[in-house]
Amino acid sequence: MSRIAQTPIELPSGVEVKLQGSQVNVKGPKGNLVLQLHATISLEQEDKVISVKPATDSAIPMAGTFRSLVNNMVIGVTEGFEKKLKLVGIGYRAQVQGNKLTLALGFSHPIVYAAPEGVTIEAPSQSELVIKGCDKQKVGQVAAEIRSFRPPEPYKGKGIRYFDERVKRKEAKKA
Repeated sequence: MSRIAQTPIELPSGVEVKLQGSQVNVKGPKGNLVLQLHATISLEQEDKVISVKPATDSAIPMAGTFRSLVNNMVIGVTEGFEKKLKLVGIGYRAQVQGNKLTLALGFSHPIVYAAPEGVTIEAPSQSELVIKGCDKQKVGQVAAEIRSFRPPEPYKGKGIRYFDERVKRKEAKKA
């Protein structure tokens, strides 16, 4: 069994945590995040250390989950999270204007994607995207939604892929 729930969370300087009933507010230099706690979990704060306490033995797995969620909130408001995407294919381009992303992916029409609040999209080049934000779940969800417009295909390797993703190529049909 994992012992993640027993590890305390140390708060870096500049991070403020407020516990209001079953709600946790984490405020830092990069933003503000809110989390609703499960009924079987309680948080205790002593100086710059937060510990997660389960109500019963059956709530220990839930305590580990919420410890990870709160830790990700603390990391998010201090450092932030980012995902990198790469567009592979002839004529595949990305362009960012404000919070709107315009993708040319070989379809007859361009795809326009509006970034949700709290997430920024940057295009260092026409074939690269960087998605940044303080909420790890939102950053991952936006990256997955953009990737779903044209996932990498196994024959030519064309499509949108994560920067570190390797696409296993298949051999073409022989005549």
